[in-house]
Amino acid sequence: MAAHSADVTWLVGDVGGTNARFGLVAPDGTLLHSAILPDRDYAEFRDAVVAYLGQCGGFPAPRIGAIAIAAAVTGDDVRMTNTSWVFSVDGLRRQLGFERLQVINDFTAQALALPHLGPGDKMTVGGGIAVEHHPIGVIGPGTGLGVSGLIWSGTRWIPLNGEGGHATLAPANEREAEVLDRLRDRFEHVSAERCISGAGLVNLYTALAAIEGVVPAPYTPPEIAGPYIAAQTPDPSTSKNDQLCWEACEMFCGMLGTMAGNLALTLGAQGGVYIAGGIVPRLGQRFAQSPFRDSFEAKGRLGDYLESIPTYVVTHSLPAFLGCAAAIRDG
Repeated sequence: MAAHSADVTWLVGDVGGTNARFGLVAPDGTLLHSAILPDRDYAEFRDAVVAYLGQCGGFPAPRIGAIAIAAAVTGDDVRMTNTSWVFSVDGLRRQLGFERLQVINDFTAQALALPHLGPGDKMTVGGGIAVEHHPIGVIGPGTGLGVSGLIWSGTRWIPLNGEGGHATLAPANEREAEVLDRLRDRFEHVSAERCISGAGLVNLYTALAAIEGVVPAPYTPPEIAGPYIAAQTPDPSTSKNDQLCWEACEMFCGMLGTMAGNLALTLGAQGGVYIAGGIVPRLGQRFAQSPFRDSFEAKGRLGDYLESIPTYVVTHSLPAFLGCAAAIRDG
């Protein structure tokens, strides 16, 4: 929280399938107050918003807001993808007494944040040089997998609204093909999100265990990532389960690289591709040593094209807040 006073405040939010992050910002983007509320504690989305605003008594009450939601936003009615919340944007605006309330896709907000990141808000992975005013891509695993991008209009950046995390995932090698075959037995459609997300990390580990004839342990995503963060190579003296956790993380990073490369080709993202979301920043420097960048560039005849495109990990703690504030300013 910044030490700053303001006569006017804006409500911003970043709402995923696990937590709802809310904040108050000044019109210049300064963060005045923020809090994280677990989704499971609130029956309705409105309840979470009201609970947060109840914590902000020392600041002017906001009358304008922008909230980033992990869902496709195609009209007034919003249905969350990874939680049961359903609400009307205009109905919520009226209930809160706001003059203006925008609800945007969470990765639209991530995209809008990119031009506002400072040098200390991102980590470079691999080579390449960004080309000014060329398209920019952003992709990021968390509870789900978000995908978006920015296109330069000649005067400002225009964000893309899409649900690329639900695109069909293709294997890049035989081991990945084995895993996807196992997952197709469980799911009607194996999207990228089925593998490149928190739940996806568990899916990869479980599928690898089935292939190896190992009884999977009931690991959480952080438990699966633990051995990987701790060691550059798998320790042969550890249990088979620990080795499979390590392999699941390697595959996760490789699949993310494949999808990020697909995004770069699709958008012509010579302005760079950014990795956002809550998982990858926690991997730290291990991510830079992972198969991500090799998989990003592994596009056959277009390998040189991908090699020239830079990739970054977003390390800013609340980038969606920057994006929400930019959405309010842009009207």
